[in-house]
Amino acid sequence: MAVNLSTRTATPIMNLISQYDIIPSSISSFFTPKTKNKCTFSTNYRLSSVALRVAAQQQQGEISSALESLHLQKEGLDFPTIMVNGCSGKMGRAVIKAAVSAGIQVVPISFCSEEESGEIVNVEGMNIHLHGPSVREAVLASVFAAHPNLVVVDYTVPDAINNNAELYCKVGVPFVIGTTGGDRERLYKTVEDSKVYAVISPQMGKQVVAFLAAMEIMADQFPGAFSGYSLQVMESHQASKLDTSGTAKAVISCFQKLGVSYQLDQIQQIRDPEQQVQMVGVPEEYLNGHAFHMYHLTSPDETSIYAEGTIDAAIFLAKKVQSKADKHIYNMIDVLREGSMR
Repeated sequence: MAVNLSTRTATPIMNLISQYDIIPSSISSFFTPKTKNKCTFSTNYRLSSVALRVAAQQQQGEISSALESLHLQKEGLDFPTIMVNGCSGKMGRAVIKAAVSAGIQVVPISFCSEEESGEIVNVEGMNIHLHGPSVREAVLASVFAAHPNLVVVDYTVPDAINNNAELYCKVGVPFVIGTTGGDRERLYKTVEDSKVYAVISPQMGKQVVAFLAAMEIMADQFPGAFSGYSLQVMESHQASKLDTSGTAKAVISCFQKLGVSYQLDQIQQIRDPEQQVQMVGVPEEYLNGHAFHMYHLTSPDETSIYAEGTIDAAIFLAKKVQSKADKHIYNMIDVLREGSMR
């Protein structure tokens, strides 16, 4: 198996391989890298049954990228070349940094407003040339011709999403859009009609997406589980975020399916830095880029949910007895699945 590793990445990998006497085709690891917001996640990379425990905190990011590279190489997949539009924004810069860390080639070209056209911005030591709307089609076609494995990443502004997507589809380049807003129905129709490959999501955080998926499953399997409950929603984002959080919209949609009556205009949006520090508890160093959400549910009469659930269980069981059901032992999941909620 041929693997291309930079000297900076290869050194810690080779040291660990030497230390544990493991050949590259049988590397796996388990570690808990710290993210900047101090949350801890566990990640498994399994290429064989061999487990390699990595304790060096400073090397974890490099080792993670190298191991993922090994995995992609083994599966016969190639890293794409990416072009990041909106590279002067916080998310655009963060994506470029992540790409560089992963060993992915970044095209030093990006789209911008007409006013910024011709400027050069430096991101991660790379000079990126900005091109305005009047030349973007010719620029994109040229870049795509030079890099057939190109994937465009779009973190521009809501007003630009639809026009940008139409251009990507016209040229035929696959793209990822993480920006919220825009005309979503028009966006999806544009992509579907063109047959261009795309990832479109207002939320790119894998852990948050997993939570949203769990909410969707709960809403589908247990409709009405929170019927009659009242909901309070507060979301805090950096002051530059003008639109309502797409994540909040998705969570509220699930609660609505679960029986909660709530409208999007009831969301409490916090954009004032002073309130974010005092009310929400956002660390000052993250005021320019954060996402804090609070969802507060209150039962209809503020009584014990345990007592309510117990009565639901009794009603459910009485129905089973009357129907002479074959099964005799149940749990509250059975109660929920049958929709036995008052």
